[in-house]
Amino acid sequence: MDSMEINKGMAAILVAGIMFFLTGLIGMHLVTETRLEKPAIAIQGAPVAEAASGAAKPEVLPPIGPLLAKADVATGEATVKKLCTSCHTVAEGGKAGVGPNLYGVVGGAHGHMDGFNYSAGMKAKTGSWTFAELNEWLHKPASFVAGTRMAFAGINNDQQRADVIAYLRSLSHTPVPLSAN
Repeated sequence: MDSMEINKGMAAILVAGIMFFLTGLIGMHLVTETRLEKPAIAIQGAPVAEAASGAAKPEVLPPIGPLLAKADVATGEATVKKLCTSCHTVAEGGKAGVGPNLYGVVGGAHGHMDGFNYSAGMKAKTGSWTFAELNEWLHKPASFVAGTRMAFAGINNDQQRADVIAYLRSLSHTPVPLSAN
């Protein structure tokens, strides 16, 4: 086979690929998908899907006290290192990263780190971080504080959240007693 035959074969493959791509691109713009407002066929006994604009029921979390009683600080530390240290520091007097330093967060004010630019929703929160609030925050930050800038989906496992809270509690000279809140 000479080089002219190879060039013709490569050109044919290239042209076919370009045509395939252009056909898909044109077809995507010509055909538009329209979602139906209601099903075309009503099926008796089928569950009705909730409207997208309907308010979702808030998830009820189990009480954090019993989970904290059996929490493992070492497991919590490992989880924090894996999930949190890319944005937060935990050393006493540590500087803020993307998020604030977490030393002394349990029992501390919601916006506990001076000089950190908290979101408006977090600035509006008053009071101190309780175990129950930390449990809700770690479960789904966006549900706990509307408009938070924390891009973290949350921790779904109840015991894993308790382990993290137990570790965060240990990051203090005077840890908050477990019976305090």
